Amino acid sequence: QVQLVESGGGLVQAGGSLRLSCAASGRTFSTSYMGWFRQAPGKEREFVADINWSSSSAYYGDSVKGRFTISRDNAKNTVYLQMNSLKPEDTAVYYCVGSTKINARGGYDYWGQGTQVTVSS
Repeated sequence: QVQLVESGGGLVQAGGSLRLSCAASGRTFSTSYMGWFRQAPGKEREFVADINWSSSSAYYGDSVKGRFTISRDNAKNTVYLQMNSLKPEDTAVYYCVGSTKINARGGYDYWGQGTQVTVSS
């Protein structure tokens, strides 16, 4: 059974930082994209970032560019999201995703349970 387990969420003041982690088990994602989405209350799910298997390519949503950094450790089957300069509008549940495709974006059929990030003003 494939599991993606996020950690690192919490409450932080505006301007602060958090680092999310997502550990995968039951399947290796070493040849697949992994990434992050988020969903705020009353809003649609939003793409945050994703990264290819070798970490040579990473993509970001416009609202987080320059503030968030995605990285991964294939030996640990783990993906990270470093979030800096957090804003109240970053408040959301953050979901880790894993692709079923080989070295191609999309196909995010594996989702974690989500971790809450709350940014206070």
